[in-house]
Amino acid sequence: MARGILLIEDEEILAKNIKRYLERRGYEVLTAGTASEGIQLFNQSELDIILLDLNLPDRHGLKVMEEIRVRDARVKIVCITGHGSVQTAVDAMKAGAYDYLVKPVILSELKILIDKALGQEQLEGALSYFNSREADSSGLDKLIGDSAPMQRLRERIRVLVEAERNLVAGEPPAVLIRGETGTGKELVARALHFGGPRKAAPFIEINCAALPMQLLESELFGHERGAFTDAKDRKVGLVEAAHGGTLFLDEIGDIEQAVQQKLLKLLEDRTVRRVGGVRDRKVDVRFISATNRPLEELVRAGKFRADLYFRLRVVTIDVPPLRSRHGDAELLARHFLALHGRRYRRSQVRFSAGAVDRIRHHSWSGNVRELRNVIEQALLSTTGDVIDEAHLGIVPTELLGSASVPLLPLEMAGQPLCENSAIPGGAKLIDMERALIGRALAQTQGNVTRAAKLLGISRDTLRYRLEKHRIG
Repeated sequence: MARGILLIEDEEILAKNIKRYLERRGYEVLTAGTASEGIQLFNQSELDIILLDLNLPDRHGLKVMEEIRVRDARVKIVCITGHGSVQTAVDAMKAGAYDYLVKPVILSELKILIDKALGQEQLEGALSYFNSREADSSGLDKLIGDSAPMQRLRERIRVLVEAERNLVAGEPPAVLIRGETGTGKELVARALHFGGPRKAAPFIEINCAALPMQLLESELFGHERGAFTDAKDRKVGLVEAAHGGTLFLDEIGDIEQAVQQKLLKLLEDRTVRRVGGVRDRKVDVRFISATNRPLEELVRAGKFRADLYFRLRVVTIDVPPLRSRHGDAELLARHFLALHGRRYRRSQVRFSAGAVDRIRHHSWSGNVRELRNVIEQALLSTTGDVIDEAHLGIVPTELLGSASVPLLPLEMAGQPLCENSAIPGGAKLIDMERALIGRALAQTQGNVTRAAKLLGISRDTLRYRLEKHRIG
């Protein structure tokens, strides 16, 4: 990725040698012989690093640093001085210098220092968004399940990872992960990254549906200082922060047309331009996207660009729903119970035989995410050491026939039944009420106030019914 460097140095021969040396190594270098000229170029250009002589004819370098820091607190500054001393270094570092060099400058050492500074900038850009994300050593071990569909999925990932390891030129192909909500598409993306040759580089994820278009564009591509009203500092975008690694675009089907066009250019040219910027920056990024929406239908409806769709789906991976993974629901339930048991210091809790049977035969319309929430809610609904069917709060499959959701969806709670509403044969009110309450608690992660609001009843009424059904 070509990076912009500003060299403020009054010795012409030294400036020419540094400029020639760095340009041959892929950098874009601007030069200035005075502090005034350097400040002017700084205000007009997009820069990643500044090489600053501390002894300029019109102003001391420390004063120049102060002006630069007021305008951009993030740009890396390396000071150059012909009068090296401990005090000079201390003053420069206090003023915000990244490091300093003493003349005569050894060009190879300068190159190492620049690479180190730019590497730290990229790391800072990634950490500012994902400081709380845990780096996973593999990811494949997180894809729990012994069913045939899961074995095929893991094998598909292994084949792709091995192909990427053997890649000798160019970027790895874009991968589109398809699957219903809650099936674990993010885990597949992480397995592709952390199992492959890019595992030491950033894995950066963004949910495209969680941000409005204006913010999404700035988050992806970054912006220059002054690009819009609140752009007081330059911001490195997620694409640049992912340089050398993977960018995971979740819910890709929800992005708007304007951002789709910029993404297409990024995929085609592998360049990014910050909002308000004028310079394209080359990036090395592996693209993985995911969707639970039928992109083919969106393309036919004119809501998603066909050219972007074909760029994103060079390789496709389909994640199976939980209902098609025979035997995995019980395995996952025990895994989540152990996980939540450790979190709440209740590792002794276990399932009753009836609870296991209910888990095994439920359709799980919300897939693995629903199962995880149900198990946590069940653990919080009992003070004993055994979780039974009532604590799970799910409707027996035999009452639902082929349906995979409760009789009344939550959005209909509190509303009267229509005359033509179908009630499955054998359904009992107490079972349906218990199931609906359990689902509301699972959906709100055990928050009674939010669950009551979702059900259209008061908090006290829900408390009464929790006691009535011995939930909690």
